[in-house]
Amino acid sequence: MRTCGIVLAAGAGTRYGSPKGLARTAHGAPWVRLAADMLRTGGCDDVLVAVGARADEVAALVPAAARTVRVEDWHEGLSATLRAALGAASVLDPDAVILTPVDTPDADPQAVGRVMAALGDDPRRGLAQATYGGRPGHPVAVGSAHLAPLAAAVSGDQGARPYLVAHGVAEVECGDLWSGEDCDRR
Repeated sequence: MRTCGIVLAAGAGTRYGSPKGLARTAHGAPWVRLAADMLRTGGCDDVLVAVGARADEVAALVPAAARTVRVEDWHEGLSATLRAALGAASVLDPDAVILTPVDTPDADPQAVGRVMAALGDDPRRGLAQATYGGRPGHPVAVGSAHLAPLAAAVSGDQGARPYLVAHGVAEVECGDLWSGEDCDRR
């Protein structure tokens, strides 16, 4: 199975106080690098990082093994980032994409493998989402047959969850790997 990982790092990080694509751990590791490395270590063949707010500064933190996708209309919300990233990924013709936001610096690469495995025998048609104690989280695996319909279904600052639920997403418990918490505040 050929997979493309996508790091969603285009937002302004309003609640955080600055773009999360520029955030670093207490030890100085850029979150954007950690997310890209997590996807690669988890088994993604290609990794794309969607950048928007302060794009040049965020892109400078993206590891060389990943490619950036510039989201010109990032200010329109998460849906703009998803559309741009899914469009860029579809050009690579993967069987599936694995989505993760930049604000999960503690994410475990094993979660990527679990959601990929949950796509089943026909990964191009599958949908899978990591859960943590039953709460939906990341990463999310989207079979390539869903890329265009998902991009068309999102709007504003809405993510993929309504589409996933409507199309029978497989939920994959990953709470034994890490907390699943995203970082919205410093």
